[in-house]
Amino acid sequence: MLHEQEIKNRAWRHRHEIAEAPADFRKALGCFATGVTVVTTVDSEGNRVGLTANSFTSVSMNPPLVLWSLSRRSPNLSAFETCDHFAINVLANTQRHICTQFSRPVEDRFAGVEAIEGAGGVPMIAGAVAHFECEKEAVHSGGDHIIFVGRVSRFRWHERTPLVFCMGALHELELSQDK
Repeated sequence: MLHEQEIKNRAWRHRHEIAEAPADFRKALGCFATGVTVVTTVDSEGNRVGLTANSFTSVSMNPPLVLWSLSRRSPNLSAFETCDHFAINVLANTQRHICTQFSRPVEDRFAGVEAIEGAGGVPMIAGAVAHFECEKEAVHSGGDHIIFVGRVSRFRWHERTPLVFCMGALHELELSQDK
């Protein structure tokens, strides 16, 4: 185990105080690999709403809770603030095009995307590695983001390879066949 002095003496590529280097802070956060999700809901007029997010994580097994966050500047914020249900769609490595489509400001993000209806009418994207159908449990302020906590009412998953985001790019994993 490294001692404190050894850690201090190591040569780091970038070392900053947070206030002086927000761009480097973002790059440092990008060193943490995450799965890629599309979060979906239905707005108050019945329109399908969805967006790409990598801020998804589990919170609790009992009760079954998950969370994700959304920028306060997102044009989709009001749909998620007012919805009762949302779905987390964990994308497969074959769904890069869906990741891209739901991350861009296009008129209909669901164009050409097969989806089935889940709890509360929320769309669930076909071919995803996993779906988590959620009832909105809580909403919290988190700096320049809003944090949504969902209570999972149903889930399903497939043994497929997930899409991964790390260091500003999408990646495919090579999963071991040993179990």
